[in-house]
Amino acid sequence: MGDVKILQDHEPLRKPPWIRVKAPGSKAYVETRDLMRRLKLNTVCEEAACPNIGECWSQKHATVMILGSVCTRACAFCNVATGKPDLLDPHEPENVAKAVAELGLRHIVITSVDRDDLADGGADHFVRCIGEIRARAPETTIEVLTPDFLRKEGAVEAVAAARPDVFNHNLETVPRLYTRIRPGARYFHSLRLLDQVKTLDASIFTKSGIMVGLGESRDEVLQVMDDLRSADVDFLTIGQYLQPTPRHAPVAEYVTPETFDEYRKLALAKGFLMVSSSPLTRSSYHADQDFVSLRKARKARSAGD
Repeated sequence: MGDVKILQDHEPLRKPPWIRVKAPGSKAYVETRDLMRRLKLNTVCEEAACPNIGECWSQKHATVMILGSVCTRACAFCNVATGKPDLLDPHEPENVAKAVAELGLRHIVITSVDRDDLADGGADHFVRCIGEIRARAPETTIEVLTPDFLRKEGAVEAVAAARPDVFNHNLETVPRLYTRIRPGARYFHSLRLLDQVKTLDASIFTKSGIMVGLGESRDEVLQVMDDLRSADVDFLTIGQYLQPTPRHAPVAEYVTPETFDEYRKLALAKGFLMVSSSPLTRSSYHADQDFVSLRKARKARSAGD
């Protein structure tokens, strides 16, 4: 895809106090960073310039990004490099599993760049990562955050058959903004992907997320919630879009914490099992804590029946 990232033609909005985070530097942060370097693993925490990297890495929680560090698409919100993709590392699934075991993770999130150049979009690599983690760390729950596998026949089926605990795919924004923000993707294709996972295996939790502050309306956000519930999606994340560089889409609005709280309450009322909605929410932020809490609640409920 061509480079759709744009130069900003006006002064950026000033960040409000609720957006600011502490600079990373704890001992656990350094240990997590060094482990990722030693095993030659990419993380979306670094590649996407996540504001929560200090907190998450201090807790030895990271979202591993497989299939290289170069994406075949150029979304207007994303800081991951675009260009000619890396060669696949055949040892990457094994190294991901080693990192999970060494960090002693209860929950791991595996995501990737888009790989439109691969026949299966990288699905087999996801499958191999799941298999290696199951072998080395069988108690660890696994969440995959996949690309849309657009025009990759059999890819969704292959990943779903590997039975991750959570199958996550982000819609990112409202349909009206796709041509500007996510031009290489298709809103209803992404929605169908999530619906397809549930049809293939109803025991897999499905999850999606959007960014706000890109110019969407409240009604559009609520419509996305309804669309996701119509696809039987279980979990929802809503976070503030932050412009990575002047070449990316500008922030149209800093949404208030009160509005995020309203979105959370409305989403729960619509039937989502779990909702994370705050300015600093990202797709995998507190994913380990939230998912473990949900499993305990479900176990306790089942025991009481």
